[in-house]
Amino acid sequence: MGTTTRAAGGKRNSQAVRLACTIITLFVVSAFAGVSPTAVADESATAAAEIVGVYPNPVTESDAGEFIVIDVPNATNVSGWQFRDGESTASLPNTTVSGRVVLSTEPAAAETAVEKSVEPLGGTLALTNSGERLRLVQDNTSIDTVEYDTAPEGERYQQTGERWNWQPLGHTTVSVFETGAASSKLFVLPDSPDVPRDALDSATDQILIGGYTFTSETIATTLIRAHRRGVHVEVLVDGGPVGGISTHEATVLDRLVAAGIEVHVLGGERARYAYHHAKYAVVDDRSLVMTENWKPSGVGGRSSRGWGAIVNDAALTDRLAGVFRADTGWKDTTPWSEFRRNETFEATGQAFESYPSEFDSKRVPIDRAQLLVAPDNAESGVIDLIDNATETIRVVQVSTAGPDGPFTKAVLRAARRGVDVRLLLSDEWYVSEENSALVEHLNRIAAEQDLPLEAKLAEPNDRYEKIHAKGVIIDGKHVVVGSLNWNEESARENREVMVVLTGDAAGSYYKAVFERDWGGETDGGLPVGIIAAIGILLLIALVLAKTIDFERDQ
Repeated sequence: MGTTTRAAGGKRNSQAVRLACTIITLFVVSAFAGVSPTAVADESATAAAEIVGVYPNPVTESDAGEFIVIDVPNATNVSGWQFRDGESTASLPNTTVSGRVVLSTEPAAAETAVEKSVEPLGGTLALTNSGERLRLVQDNTSIDTVEYDTAPEGERYQQTGERWNWQPLGHTTVSVFETGAASSKLFVLPDSPDVPRDALDSATDQILIGGYTFTSETIATTLIRAHRRGVHVEVLVDGGPVGGISTHEATVLDRLVAAGIEVHVLGGERARYAYHHAKYAVVDDRSLVMTENWKPSGVGGRSSRGWGAIVNDAALTDRLAGVFRADTGWKDTTPWSEFRRNETFEATGQAFESYPSEFDSKRVPIDRAQLLVAPDNAESGVIDLIDNATETIRVVQVSTAGPDGPFTKAVLRAARRGVDVRLLLSDEWYVSEENSALVEHLNRIAAEQDLPLEAKLAEPNDRYEKIHAKGVIIDGKHVVVGSLNWNEESARENREVMVVLTGDAAGSYYKAVFERDWGGETDGGLPVGIIAAIGILLLIALVLAKTIDFERDQ
C-alpha cells in the first residue's frame, strides 16, 4: 500500500492513525436409488445377434404395439428364429436383416410409436408388465436372453453400453462422436458475454438454440436480427424448469414467435427427460457449447462464473444438430404458442450486476474434440476420462451427488492411484450446506489416507456472483465443458450436452481460470472487494485524522 511518511508534530495524529489501523485490521481479518433390473446374457451359444431393447407396456389400450429390438451385426436371414418367454412363442419373418431391427406381433401399432419400419412377428407373444424372461432362439439354441422386472408405462428397457435401464420411448442412443484437429474459441463468463452474442450475430445459414431457460432480451434481439436477414432460427427450451417458466421468459419467447422464429418446448407427461438442461447453439458449421443459461445471469455476464467454447468443425456440428432434431422431433415437444395456452407463469427477478473482465476469449487449436450427451453417453464418457487420468484432475462444479456419487467416487479412485485432484464447489446458499459437508468429508479422507486430494468452496470476491460452471481439466490437456452437473439425475435422466477439448492450449486456458478461482484472488493478489474496502477505510482514516487535528486546534 506504499510507504507512510510521518509529518512534523505527528504525535497529534497518533490517535487517528491507531483508530484507522484498528478498523483496517479488523476488516481484513474478518474478510478472508433403488436396485435396477439386470440383463442376463445367455452364454450357452455364440451370439450372432442380441436383444438390445424391449417395450412391454405401451401407452395404448391392451398394450397394443409392444415391440422387441435386436441388433444383428451382419446381414443374416432370421428365418427359423424365435422369441420365447416360457409361455408363448413368436417367430421372426423369413427375411434378411442387418443392424438394429424392431419386431412386433402388431407392427402397425408399433410403427405409430417408433415412427419407423417394424418387422412382423408370427405368433401371440405378449410381454408381461410385471416382469419377463425373454429368449432369442435359433434352432432351439439360445442366442441371447434378457430379464426385466416391473415395466413402467411408456418406457423401453434398453441397453446402453454395459448398462440396462428403463427410458421413455423416443429416447436417443447417441454414441460418443470424435473429430480430428480443429480450431476453437474459448471464453469464460461473466468476463466475455460478447462472445456468444457475436457468434450468433455472425450466422449466415442457421442457428439452433438448445436451452434450459431463455430470458435474455439481448440474445432474443440477436436472433430476430439473424432471422430477418434470412438465417434459419429455431429455439428449444424446457417446459418445466425448477420454479416454473417465468413471466419474463414467456414475454421473451412470445417476442421470438411474433418475429417468426420457431420455438419448441420439451416436457409434459410423455417427456423423455427429467429436464432439457443443455446450453448450446448450432451456428452455421460451428458448435457453441456452454455451462450457462440463455439469460442475463449467464450469457449476459451478470452473475455466474461459467465456461464456454466454440468449436469450428462441420462434422461435430452436424452431430449436434442431429441431437437438436431428435429432441424437437418427438411427441413430447410442443410449439410455444400451443404450450403457453394453459400455462401460468412465475414472476422472478433478473440479474443486473457487472463484474471485471479478467480473462479475454482466446482462439486456440485443438488436437481433437468429442461430443458427449446425457443420458446417452456422458456419464461413461466423463468417468472414462477420469479413470484414465495420470497426473492431475481439476474440477469446478455447482455441487455433486455427495461422497457416494459416481463422479465423486471416480475422483477418489484417481487420488488413490496418485493423481493430484482439486475440487472447487459453489458457496451459494442453496448448496453451501451440502457442499461444506462434502468438502469436509473429502479433506478428512485425504488426510487420513494421505491422498493428493483437496476440496474447497469458491470465494467469488466480487469477480463473479456464484459458481455455475461444470468443467473438468484432466492432465492439463483434456477439458470438459458443458451442462452436466455431477449427480445421477443430470447424467441419467436429463438431456445434457458437453464437449471434450483435447490440446495443451485449451488445457492451459482453463487451468489459468481454475487456478485464479481456486485462489480467489485478483491479478494484484487481493480480492477486488477487499482492495475497494481498504481504499474506503483509508479515506475514513484521513477524515478522522483531519477531524482530530481540528478538535485539537480549538
